[in-house]
Amino acid sequence: MKIKCIAIDDEPLALKKLVTYITKIPYLELVGEFNSAITAQQMLNDNEVDAIFLDINMPDLNGLDFAKSLQDGNGSKGPVMVFTTAYSEYAIEGYKANAVGYLLKPYSFDEFEAAAQKAMEICEIRQQAMTDVMTGTDGDDTIFVKSDYKIVRIGIDHICYIEAMSEYLRITCDNKDKPIIVLLSMKKIEEHLPSSKFMRIHRSFIINLEKINEVKKNHVILEGDASLPIGDNYKEAFMSYLNKKILTK
Repeated sequence: MKIKCIAIDDEPLALKKLVTYITKIPYLELVGEFNSAITAQQMLNDNEVDAIFLDINMPDLNGLDFAKSLQDGNGSKGPVMVFTTAYSEYAIEGYKANAVGYLLKPYSFDEFEAAAQKAMEICEIRQQAMTDVMTGTDGDDTIFVKSDYKIVRIGIDHICYIEAMSEYLRITCDNKDKPIIVLLSMKKIEEHLPSSKFMRIHRSFIINLEKINEVKKNHVILEGDASLPIGDNYKEAFMSYLNKKILTK
């Protein structure tokens, strides 16, 4: 398992040290480096990471306030935090802000590696917990997914369609104001959807067969007027299903 992480420090040399240490550890995947917590916050609005290595004393938004801003009111803790600072008096506040490591500058690579290992262990525990949740179902009517650091319950009958977006899925439901974005593969979610109700019609789309309004040429029109393409590799299976449903003389 690799954990996606970012590094934040307003001091160029300190940031360079963080980046260097991160790249030396095989299970850490650096996906961003920032000299400001505000800039990092903007990135996290659209991207999810597992761990953050950051300084506490930074202008505009300090590391402690930044870490607290990623915790929501539902008890979700967000990414694991490893703080770096030149001031030992912040240690207690650091651990209150979901820190699994507290590195006092100047810290060695061995100290950094030990903190990274703790972060890795926490991420593995979380991943296992989420796997258990995902595979747990309430009969065939409900699935649970991780979205925005929360566990979200989805009624299967409310799913209209699922769209693949790189490593993520966009789940559109008829009872939710906006799609649910989850870090999950199409293969994984297909395993937990009943084949009698759901079908993959394109490399990027799974549809709820009960939500079909029309089929026009190579597109399926669903309730809500979503028009989705039928991929060449999936057309035969879909048309076979459709032909069994078509009423003829």
